Amino acid sequence: MIRSTLTRKLFFRIAPTILITIALIGAFAFRSATREINNIYDAQLINDANVLWTLLERQVEKPGIHKSKQVNDIDLAMGNQLAMNEDADDYADAHMFRAWKDGEIEVFSSTAFPKTVPEQRAGFTDVNYGGEDWRVYALPIPQTTITVEVGEKLALRKSLVSNILLNLSFPLLVLFPLIAVLIWFGIRSGLSAMHGLVRQIRSRSPDDLSVIPVDTLPRDLSPLGRSINQLLGKLDRSLTAERRFADHAAHQLRTPQTSLKLLLQMLANAESEQERKAIIGDLVASNEQAMHLIEQLLRAARVSHQPMLLKSVSLYNTVASVIGEFGNMIHLKRLEVSLHGDENAQVNADEPLLRLMIANLVDNAIKYSPVGGTIEASITPKNESWLLSISDSGPGIAAQHREAVFRRFYRVDTPQAEGSGLGLAIVADIIDRFSATIALNAAGSGKGLSVDVLMPRA
Repeated sequence: MIRSTLTRKLFFRIAPTILITIALIGAFAFRSATREINNIYDAQLINDANVLWTLLERQVEKPGIHKSKQVNDIDLAMGNQLAMNEDADDYADAHMFRAWKDGEIEVFSSTAFPKTVPEQRAGFTDVNYGGEDWRVYALPIPQTTITVEVGEKLALRKSLVSNILLNLSFPLLVLFPLIAVLIWFGIRSGLSAMHGLVRQIRSRSPDDLSVIPVDTLPRDLSPLGRSINQLLGKLDRSLTAERRFADHAAHQLRTPQTSLKLLLQMLANAESEQERKAIIGDLVASNEQAMHLIEQLLRAARVSHQPMLLKSVSLYNTVASVIGEFGNMIHLKRLEVSLHGDENAQVNADEPLLRLMIANLVDNAIKYSPVGGTIEASITPKNESWLLSISDSGPGIAAQHREAVFRRFYRVDTPQAEGSGLGLAIVADIIDRFSATIALNAAGSGKGLSVDVLMPRA
């Protein structure tokens, strides 16, 4: 299906508006012209009646036997010399007059109604005679039995109104194609700036994410240009971060893979069973390190691209469940782990991402705590939020490193454990998506690290 262009859509919205406007102008002009012409012609009938009475006064008032007298057309009597204009002759035939006295017609025109059409009441009357509508004005003469009637065909008025309307509308209808062409090119010219913007975007290479000049754009298109520039900026930052992440990931994966390759070569050349067992132990440890790194990379990718479903989640139960999943590691290191706080704490979060965040924090606490150490988790209210604190008895993180550890692949050298540098980076990404805050502080005992996460209440 071919989609319509913006130019065509605008044209088919503007053109009918102009046609409707022409029609409304025509309807208004027709109504106005009809009213004005009726008023003028009615006034002319009144004037004609008074003029006729002035001309016929002596003849009609003369006493004697009533005898009707017809007034013939003068132009016919003169050999049709005045009837050369057919329109004028038709105009004359559309008028009539009658003079009544004592209920009898005294004087009448050749176009007048016969006696079978009775005398009309005083004032204006519409009469249908011979299938045609007439407008008749009757003028009773005071203190007499005389009435003067003048009339004209209504078709005369309608014809005049139609001619006026035609003369008004015809030029508009003839000019409409020209108007339509001007509108079409006007719209195309007005949209040229948008077409230029489209050409700028289309002509760019996939790697060109520089901003689009918006200074030359019309004011209506400036918000669109700025929005596109904002999107390009976000894409540039996102792609830069993804490239950096991919480079770091490749570098980090290269180390365990190189180690595995070297250990396999050493295993092939081992001379004793004891040496082979030692190499196999190193292979298992190196493989576990690679698997942990790969798992963290997948988690980081999932955090960045997984859609969130925010809902009310029990913070206390989630922390307890995650701690339970690390039961074997806690048992092996003989750690003392405690959880206390408000069991009714509810936060607005995506449950899988919340579990991933807590798992990374608990994993770090277990990893860096010494054998026989302690880990304490607490949940307390703070303003309109819940404060989750996880403290360990490990070496802690120096103040100058506490901001940097949230960057990907940044590691603090510690003798207790070797990490991938992704755990706290994943936590920071989740915190951003939850609109929460995180802070690293020294543990309450003065030794170890306390991670404080402030999350909005459900």
